[in-house]
This record gives sequence, C-alpha cells and structure tokens, in this order.
Amino acid sequence: MLRPMEWKSGKLRLLDQTRLPEAEVYLELEDYREVASAIREMRVRGAPAIGLAAAYGLVLGAQKLQTPNRQEFLSELAQVKEELSATRPTAVNLFWALERLWQVAEGEPDPSSLKARLLEEARCLEVEEVAAEQRLGEYGAQLIPDGATVLTHCHTGSLATGGYGTALGIIRVAHERGKRVKVIADETRPRLQGARLTAWELKRLGIPVMVIVDGAAGSFLSRGLIDCVVVGADRVAANGDTANKIGTYSLAVLAMENGVPFYVAAPWSSIDLSLPSGSEIPVEERPEDEITHIRGQRLLPQGVGVANPAFDITPHQYITAIITERGVVREPYVTKLKELISG
Repeated sequence: MLRPMEWKSGKLRLLDQTRLPEAEVYLELEDYREVASAIREMRVRGAPAIGLAAAYGLVLGAQKLQTPNRQEFLSELAQVKEELSATRPTAVNLFWALERLWQVAEGEPDPSSLKARLLEEARCLEVEEVAAEQRLGEYGAQLIPDGATVLTHCHTGSLATGGYGTALGIIRVAHERGKRVKVIADETRPRLQGARLTAWELKRLGIPVMVIVDGAAGSFLSRGLIDCVVVGADRVAANGDTANKIGTYSLAVLAMENGVPFYVAAPWSSIDLSLPSGSEIPVEERPEDEITHIRGQRLLPQGVGVANPAFDITPHQYITAIITERGVVREPYVTKLKELISG
C-alpha cells in the first residue's frame, strides 16, 4: 500500500503532492510550522490526510516544548493547535483530529508522559483511518455494478487519506473483488487533482482510467456513458448537505437530470453533526494565482477579477447515498446520520 505519510525517526515524512506526477519527492518535516505550510500549500491535501498531518504536526510542536510545568505546556501547545487549525477552514477532519489529541493532552496528568501519549494517539488515528477507509470501501463496492464506468471528481485515493482511499477506495475494492470497473476522471480545475493524482494512482493500481475536462462531464452523462458518480467529501452537515471540491455540485445536478446515481464517500471523521445544513460550512477561498497562472505562466490579462472558491456545497436532495465506514445512508439523512452515532 502506498505510504504518502509516515512518522519516522521523530520526523513526519510526506509525499509532496504538488510534484506529482513528474516526480515522487518526499518532505521530511521537523517543525509544526513546516506541517502548517505543507497543508496550506496543498503539499498534503484531502480531508483525512489533512487531519492526520495536523495531528502529527501537533506532536512535532509538543516535542519542541521544554517546560516541565503542565499548565505552561498546555498553554504553549494550545498556540500550536491554533496555528494548525487556521491552515484550511473547510475540512472538518482537521479540527476533529486536533481536538482528539487535545483531549488526550488535557487528560494526561503527568507532563513527562504527554509527548509520548500524543504520538501514540496520532499513530492510533492513522491506523483507525486506514481501517475505516477499507470498511467504507467494502460497503461502497457493493453499489458498483460489474462492468461499470464510474465518474470521479478531484482525488480521493491513498494520497488524500490514511493510505487506502475513500471514493477511490470504493473503486479499488470493486476492482479487487473482480468487478470490471473503468474510471472517467474529471481533470478538476484549477489544481488538476484528477488529471495529476487520480490518473497517477489508478494507473499504479492497474485500473483503467480516462481523463476528461471538467466541462465534458455533462456530455458523457447525457450520452449514457456513466453508470454512477462517486466523489469524496470534506464535510457533511447533519442534513446530508456536502462540501467537496468545486464542481461537485454541478455533477450532482447533472447526474440527477440524467438518472445516474450520485454517491458521496465520507469517513465518519468528515461528518459534522454540529452544523444543521451546508449553508453553515465555511468555504475556503484560495489564492488568485491558482487560476491566473499555470506553472508560473500567466493565463489571464492583468487586472482581470478572479474568484477561487475551493469547494461548493451539494444539497442533500441530489445525493443518492452517503457511504461511511458505519454503513450506507440514504434519505432522510437528518435522522439516518444520527442513527449511526451508536454504531
């Protein structure tokens, strides 16, 4: 299994996603500020992977603290947590992972044990995430017909998660179970995660993949060339509204218009029952140069206005089912998601 993230010799080793597919370059991060920068710059991306990276970032921050006083330690660690929390606002996994480690820190009375306990919890999070993704994949693969052509958006594989994948994890399990699955991947402007990352990872797995421009998806759906759409999620509200990479909402509307199932793959760490609807989900605005430039080459005339929201919100009524490691959920999401809490 691809290891895009690994704790090794007191450092966080990350595969730099901005260098793919041309080069496989690993970063060795020793300071939590380096982790924060890697998250902001999308060297590590994907909601589950962001959460895990932030958890290890908190561990790195804790390891540099020298005070033996427990309250001073927690006060300084809170500043590390705040800086990591500010890196990207939409993916709830970031806050979920940091909060889980923070609870460990608050519950540990012995200051000398805090650093080891935080590392232990971060490692537990990583193991649990991979297991959750594999269970999610098993549930979702049952919904993929043999011989299906699946449309994906953005990237949701090993690089973006704990190491197995969410939406791509579903496709991966279906392929491993002998289903003859083919994938059509949206290129996913402006950072081309589908073209650069999804195609790269599926090629490694031996799963047939074809890349199309984002604007071609409607044509493929209308001509009956797509059997289902499977996407990931950065946050799912209590009513089933979902935040995902910009362009997901358009796919959901087009899928419903053409009678094609639209599935959202979301580990439980991406579900935020504290928000009643998608209108409460903060949407990150990314830098203008992601649109104005490609690899340093300016595309737009100087002085032209640019808007670059990283995500959009798909209303729950366009979603056929939400697939989690706890099971497959359908409408009414507002009650069905709550029922999974006890799972």
